[in-house]
Amino acid sequence: MEKVNYNRAFVVLTTLFFLWGFITVMNDILISTFKDLLTLSAFQAGLVQFAFFGAYFIISIIYFLISTREGQDPINKIGFKKGMVYSLIICGIGCMLFYPAAQLINYNLFLFALFVLASGVTLLQICANPYAAIMGSPETSSSRLNLAQGFNSLGTALGPLLGAILIYRVFSSGTASVEAVGTTYLLYGAVFWLAAVVVSLSKMPNFRNEEEIEAGGKVFNFPQLRLGIVAIFCYVGAEVAIGSYLIPLAEAPTIMGFSAETASYYLSYYWGGAMIGRLMGAVSLNQNLKSEQRYLYMALIGMGIFAFLYVVTSFKPNANGVFEWNALSFSEVSLYLLYLGLNYIAFYVGRGKAALTLFVFSLVIILLLLATTFAQGSFAFWSALSIGLFNSIMWSNIFTLAIKDLGKYTGQGSSLLIMAVVGGAFIPPLQGLLVDVVGVQLSYLLPLLCYVYLCYYGFKMNQLEKKISII
Repeated sequence: MEKVNYNRAFVVLTTLFFLWGFITVMNDILISTFKDLLTLSAFQAGLVQFAFFGAYFIISIIYFLISTREGQDPINKIGFKKGMVYSLIICGIGCMLFYPAAQLINYNLFLFALFVLASGVTLLQICANPYAAIMGSPETSSSRLNLAQGFNSLGTALGPLLGAILIYRVFSSGTASVEAVGTTYLLYGAVFWLAAVVVSLSKMPNFRNEEEIEAGGKVFNFPQLRLGIVAIFCYVGAEVAIGSYLIPLAEAPTIMGFSAETASYYLSYYWGGAMIGRLMGAVSLNQNLKSEQRYLYMALIGMGIFAFLYVVTSFKPNANGVFEWNALSFSEVSLYLLYLGLNYIAFYVGRGKAALTLFVFSLVIILLLLATTFAQGSFAFWSALSIGLFNSIMWSNIFTLAIKDLGKYTGQGSSLLIMAVVGGAFIPPLQGLLVDVVGVQLSYLLPLLCYVYLCYYGFKMNQLEKKISII
């Protein structure tokens, strides 16, 4: 039987992972921009994440109910390829709605546009994640997913940079405006529609799965899933909340005293850290490599991506709006490099075990959040940025642990885990409320509580290692 080559199709697929990572992290810039332009409280600005991640819950639960009632996945009826095309079109519509919202200067319409955009992103993830897994042999499915997630992290790393440039420089004269936001998303909408055309015309197999989904609540009998749903809620909520208030943190006089534009460039270290950790994690779990090779490659990946982030964040506009080389000094980034080394050590301590690594990484993040909350200056700021390095493995490890050994209930369990992404809708506004009441630094105690639970989940799953095979 002739072996089918999916390389070209996979290249197109990884582009989609990049796009939804890119557009999701743009919310961090929107929160700060809307807060200033529309005179919003931190809580009101945090509704950006509520509208975006609230769509994950609503769309996912509708999808789950339809699938259990029909006995078949809706995507399986139309095929994964068509599902991705329709999802991209919806994403484009959501982006395009930003333009009339900007013309009307209507915050509620902005939130509605975000909801539509996130609905498309939710459906896109439902299609793209399993599509990556089945596009080739089962033995290499994990490798493909890790690589695709790496491109997703690349999107989250570059999103703040390009977004800040477009909003503050290309479509405005150095000061952000509502019109600049609308025009920027008009461009993003065109990119999503172009991607829909590319996917439609690409020779991507339109896989279908005829397996029926069993209805009922027996899926909740698995403790790893019940605890995992809460873990996903806490992780997504905390990760998004931390990123959402990094700009206000950097603006604080006791921290860095940056402008909103300058602070936007530093977001790439937070989200780029996730890319570093994910790729290092993929290598650490590669049993085809010798131990010495794994740790050598992990070190090279870590330093290589750091160098990339350093270069792309070193080109900044001067007072005249001209981009020039303005690199950070070694002393400014030395703390990030120190935490990168700590990330390397944490992988070694985790020994490639999902539960143990989750426990260790959560514990480190708790310490970093304590530094963010109670320290000052660059130490507090770079501690916050470095959290991204340790967030990297959270999603994959929690998801793997939660669905392990679910058998025929795996599909239902996966849907419930996707619903738990709604944590990104609730935690950021709550932190925004704390920002208004106690200030931005103390507000970081809220995500700290989330990681306390994640630490517990990792510890609990490590105890169940004999019952659940840890990957």
